[in-house]
Amino acid sequence: MSRTEIATLGEFGLIDHLTRDIQLKQSTSVKGIGDDAAIVNNQHKRTLVTTDLLLEGIHFDLIYVPLKHLGYKAAVVNFSDIYAMNGRPQQITVSLGISKRFSVEDLEAFYEGIKLACEIYGVDIVGGDTTSSLTGFTISITCIGIADKEKIVCRNGARDTDLIYVSGDLGASYMGLQLLEREKNAFDGSGDFQPDFSGKEYLLERQLKPEARKDIVQALGENGIVPTAMIDISDGLSSDLLHICKQSNVGCQIFEERLPVDYQTAMMAETFNMNVTMVALNGGEDYELLFTVPLHLHDQMADIGGVRLIGHISKPETGCYLVTRDGQEMLLRAQGWDPIAGE
Repeated sequence: MSRTEIATLGEFGLIDHLTRDIQLKQSTSVKGIGDDAAIVNNQHKRTLVTTDLLLEGIHFDLIYVPLKHLGYKAAVVNFSDIYAMNGRPQQITVSLGISKRFSVEDLEAFYEGIKLACEIYGVDIVGGDTTSSLTGFTISITCIGIADKEKIVCRNGARDTDLIYVSGDLGASYMGLQLLEREKNAFDGSGDFQPDFSGKEYLLERQLKPEARKDIVQALGENGIVPTAMIDISDGLSSDLLHICKQSNVGCQIFEERLPVDYQTAMMAETFNMNVTMVALNGGEDYELLFTVPLHLHDQMADIGGVRLIGHISKPETGCYLVTRDGQEMLLRAQGWDPIAGE
């Protein structure tokens, strides 16, 4: 494949090349790429803003992460933060730090992933920046969303007796990461190396191409349900549930037997000699929605597909516990992903 040096285009030429076919589709996007700032008109809605910074070697490894998948994931994880506020993502800006080892074709592949995510979720790319980097690939994406004032959901609204729900299943992304790391370590540099991914496609997809749970937010809205607190699971169920409990000043009980785990996740945990419950509690990057609703909405929640009741909120003095299958109480600890805590 031909390789075009970025220097042949220059910064503005590169931006024009990567964004030349972008068309604005959201009515709130007044002006996008090409001026000093984008113009967004959200009228009487509340504006939501979130930013994610992704660093090569910390958040992703290009040995096994395709650039198109990386672009898709980088966009989707921002959308997920907006959905976790019960909002709708509308626009993103994309800023990149690029070293000389990347070609124009590399960045085209990355942008293909971003554009695909934006097309699927109905989001406009309205700006960004590029600069040189001496430390690998750096990605910073800011997402702008909107929500009705009375429907915004924060982390601090959970109350005693609220029910705790989670969408999808837990731990699959983490086991996908373990699988990729295993095959990376087995790679001896030979050109005919074939990684062993057969029967584990779901785990790889959850790690390399996660989805934001737009469908759950839509289903809740269609059924007239506004959660009292909500967060997307990026750091792990235990860590993120403790965020809700701390912000809401409450305790909680969740039940081991109710934690949703996919069959492939359970099998891979056994292969790696890991406790599957610990994987479900502490594996990060699931991007499922964890939320609480009042007890009286229990019957209405039965109409929402793809979610699982895993426990309930309690008074703060009761603490935060996992009830095991044999009835023992285990204190929940924040043992999920923490990029600042070190190795």
